[in-house]
Amino acid sequence: MLSAKRTAFFAAGLTVLLASYPSRGHAQDDEVGYPITNQSLIEGCQQCHAVDETGHMSRISYLRKTPEGWQTSVRRMAALHNVPLTAEGAREIVRYLSDHQGLAPEESRPALFEVERRLIDHDYEGDSGVEFTCIQCHSMGRVMTQRRTKKEWGLLLATHRGLYPLVDFQGFRRAGPPPTEPGPDGRPPDARHPMDRAIDHLSSVYPLESAEWSAWSATMRSPRLAGTWALSGYEPGKGPIYGTVTISVNPNDDAAFATTASYTYPESDEVAERSGQALVYTGYQWRGRSNPGAGSELREVMFVERNQREMSGRWFTGAYDELGLDVRLQRVGGDAIVTGVYPRAVARGVPVEVRVFGGGLTAGAVADLDFGPGVTVASVNEPSTDGSLRVWLTIADDASIGARDLFAFGTLLEGALLVHDGVDRIAVTPETGMARVGGGAFPKGYQTYEAIGFSDGADGESETDDDLVLGRVEVSWSVEEYAATFGDDDLAFIGSMGQDGVFLPALDGPNPDRAGSRNNVGDAWVIATHTTADGSELRARAHLLVTVPNYMRFEPWREISR
Repeated sequence: MLSAKRTAFFAAGLTVLLASYPSRGHAQDDEVGYPITNQSLIEGCQQCHAVDETGHMSRISYLRKTPEGWQTSVRRMAALHNVPLTAEGAREIVRYLSDHQGLAPEESRPALFEVERRLIDHDYEGDSGVEFTCIQCHSMGRVMTQRRTKKEWGLLLATHRGLYPLVDFQGFRRAGPPPTEPGPDGRPPDARHPMDRAIDHLSSVYPLESAEWSAWSATMRSPRLAGTWALSGYEPGKGPIYGTVTISVNPNDDAAFATTASYTYPESDEVAERSGQALVYTGYQWRGRSNPGAGSELREVMFVERNQREMSGRWFTGAYDELGLDVRLQRVGGDAIVTGVYPRAVARGVPVEVRVFGGGLTAGAVADLDFGPGVTVASVNEPSTDGSLRVWLTIADDASIGARDLFAFGTLLEGALLVHDGVDRIAVTPETGMARVGGGAFPKGYQTYEAIGFSDGADGESETDDDLVLGRVEVSWSVEEYAATFGDDDLAFIGSMGQDGVFLPALDGPNPDRAGSRNNVGDAWVIATHTTADGSELRARAHLLVTVPNYMRFEPWREISR
């Protein structure tokens, strides 16, 4: 039986939550909002979200989100309020809301890092105080991918306080008295309450109605993407990728597509084959899944450009979406497309075979390829099975150090080749990485590191504007203790570093073999050692934090093995 104190606590939280909902039968705002016409949405949600005489539904009609945002809302309603939705019904509702109350391309582009699930340290350019209020629990991208009325932003904060009472102490309330002194710029202090400041800022920067959404919703339609596309991209830990993607449209749904993809990792000559399905929401938001159910399954998030000739985004997997590829697709038409050259970095004075990737390439004549001054094309072979051309180049001993544009088949690829005179230094990326222990109660989170080589450039000085980024270099990997305390012993417990640059964290949960039965968490230095052509060694390091699992998550876990 709950104690009187606990009962009062939950009752107070419930009161706040109920207060966040408008009264039934009354429109939330007389002038804005979107009438709901989808019957599945109305039938599934009207028990809590009132429908007025104009077809507006409380809360729902007064916000816009990405497909991920609407999916999260539907999942939360089903989990917390027992909304009786079938999987098919839930998908229908998410699709309807994404298409009718989504974001315009110009609105979603600044927050692509959120939907592409990139683990980055985003620097919000808006109000830093509002950023502090929001990022105590989630990324600012969660906020940037929504649009609401001012009243709805206020209701969202009230809902947060009802569902998650601790937010008051984490960021919603002031930590002390309001400021009274002018700031460094001499302006009067901002004495608004953090919640009022957040509502004012968010309703101004991310309002429900915008010129961008009005313009896009007027012209929005399903994109015409059927055809062959040249694929280029990059996977951390494995290097660049090149290949093709064939897209076909579902004859019964012009926003649904089937895909087949084949691409090569030229660094290792590994070939990957994929097939999958995708939906395009809001006329440009590609959401797909390839090789479903297999160990190689990837989720696909891409942005379809307005010209419908380019798409870009990220294909990813992992319990924390931490493993994946950055991809770019270019439509293959009548003209040839050049997407990349491998290896891109070539030493002067050394003959080298490179592979030219793209779409619609033919062997042609030597004169059809122009790599610029100091680089001579010796021969061009017939296209390989992957469509690439193998080209032998001679790099002059006195060739100028720097980038070369490739002119081929009537098209130009800027910076296709880098002429250098050796690797002068290396750097490990990312500079700070994070892995999560797991494998017991929760999945593991992996961290991939790479060693990037640099040439000092024409001036011969390191870390100046003319330095050349040569790309991945071969290294041996190791870890060293990051001494945070006396007798630090993290290396014995946190996990191991693979020679592919992937850190494999240890098991989650208390470890009885460790002092205090602590978890297998800690810090380490990740060390990369590169041997140059003359036999000397170059070293670089980066920081690694091995931490606990993410214990709160609305999405289902997807365990993978390494």
